Amino acid sequence: MNTFRLIILVLLTGLATADQDEETPQYGGDLNIGTVSVTLSALSWDPADWTWKINHDTGAVREQLFAGDLTKAVRNGGRFPFVDESYLPDESLRGELAERWGWEDPLTLVVHLRRGVMFQAKPGIMDARELDARDVVFSFNYLNDSPKRIATYFDHIRELEVRDSHTLVFHFSKFNAEWAYRFGYGYYSGISPRELAGVDQKNWRNLTGSGPFSLARYIHGNSHRYARNPAYWDTTLINGQSYQLPFIDNVNYRIIKDEATYLTALRTGKLDILEAVRWIMVDHLKETTPELKWNRWLSTGGQFMALRNDRKPFDDVRVRRAINLAVNQREIVDLFYGGNAELMAYPQHPGYGAYFQPLEEMPETVQELFSYNPAKARALLAEAGYADGFTMQVQVCSCSPSQMDLIPLLEDYLSKVGIRLEIEPMEYASFLSVMTTRTHAPGYLMGSGHVNPTTTLRKSFKTGQTWNPSMFSDADVDRQIDEIHEERDEARRIQMIRALTVEMLDRAPYLWLPIGYVYTAWWPWVKNYGGELRVGAQRPGPIYARIWIDQKLKKDMGF
Repeated sequence: MNTFRLIILVLLTGLATADQDEETPQYGGDLNIGTVSVTLSALSWDPADWTWKINHDTGAVREQLFAGDLTKAVRNGGRFPFVDESYLPDESLRGELAERWGWEDPLTLVVHLRRGVMFQAKPGIMDARELDARDVVFSFNYLNDSPKRIATYFDHIRELEVRDSHTLVFHFSKFNAEWAYRFGYGYYSGISPRELAGVDQKNWRNLTGSGPFSLARYIHGNSHRYARNPAYWDTTLINGQSYQLPFIDNVNYRIIKDEATYLTALRTGKLDILEAVRWIMVDHLKETTPELKWNRWLSTGGQFMALRNDRKPFDDVRVRRAINLAVNQREIVDLFYGGNAELMAYPQHPGYGAYFQPLEEMPETVQELFSYNPAKARALLAEAGYADGFTMQVQVCSCSPSQMDLIPLLEDYLSKVGIRLEIEPMEYASFLSVMTTRTHAPGYLMGSGHVNPTTTLRKSFKTGQTWNPSMFSDADVDRQIDEIHEERDEARRIQMIRALTVEMLDRAPYLWLPIGYVYTAWWPWVKNYGGELRVGAQRPGPIYARIWIDQKLKKDMGF
């Protein structure tokens, strides 16, 4: 890039971004995105398959009862960055399909649906029509009847009643502190029309909903294209004026498996937004492409090696603690991450406020697990009967550049205390499948979302849960998790969550690993955006609906 062009670009960028409030939204154009899951194609289009990625791929088409209120985003003067994977504090919520809601009694929740919301037509399946309460009941039952559903997920809901065409009544069998998340804005909360009963929902061509976009094209391993829904119901206020959403004609997810390729796509303007950039790439991008705008955020996915507690030698807490002590966590933070990581940020996330207890406030036995003490690790192994160490198989996903880079370091650390790793890289579909079918190896290096302060404990440590790859099982822990969910008083719930978090860290069903910071990058022509990633569980669709492209600026910048 020559000096003259750089000066012009900086001037144009400065003028365009100095006061975004003065800008007028523009309709049209394409938004090309390398999402937080840029390497992964859709896992399934069928809600009954209960895949974690379903809202990422369908959340611009299917809407939910609740969503995050983007008027309260940090860039709008609010408190919420909207980067959390699936945690929405109550004060950050807005009704999406729900217009209003309230409790009639401690176990009866009434939800009034928004009127005038239209499902998009799907030739051969249905004509366009208005959403009503029976669609919500259909969507709930479709999920709840799935043989793949997560155990206990909807057990707090005794019945879902249609009071009238736009009024739903949730009859609870018991209170659940996650009620808004479980079927309001969570992973498995998308609302589909009841005409899809008997239709193959695994076929992307059959996907329809009431959202701002429709799925126009899907090429596995290549791209998703979402086309503007001209009959979408929602609007947004810009400078006091109401605008119909969405602004963009097409949103394109680019599926790019190679890191160098998607970074090049960003630098050359083929991507307007790249939502997840590793810290090690940031300085080079800032030097070669200084026009990019940035947001830094602490990963909302925990990183750890699950140790199968149902197999020897990992049923012995001394062995599990030894593995933790053998790994130099601080060195990983300082050298592997260049300081761009937190030593301890799982199972609770610092973004959870009072639910999160800093490591320095925890008991010494927990703090010890994040120290480096190979001598004590060897002593614990000997005490457990493994003085000569042992060999263990470890599976890792080839879809994660960071984890593929990290595994050789773990191999080196553990070899120094006599633990030898047999490493098996796997493609993501196979990697996920072995965990969900419980055929995964004794060691399983993975990232797993924090989700929210209660789910992070339930899914990671409760007996029989899908996302409990350590196979940890303890009746008393199960009881504590149930009591946390049933506790109405948040202050008391915070105390209970803190206590159980300390207990689970101390029992070390996993090799705890540092949590890295991630960067989001976008070009200045992307407007009405500040690095927000999700307004529900893995759901970016409403964010994309509010973005517009400054076509003149893009052209003036040479793209």
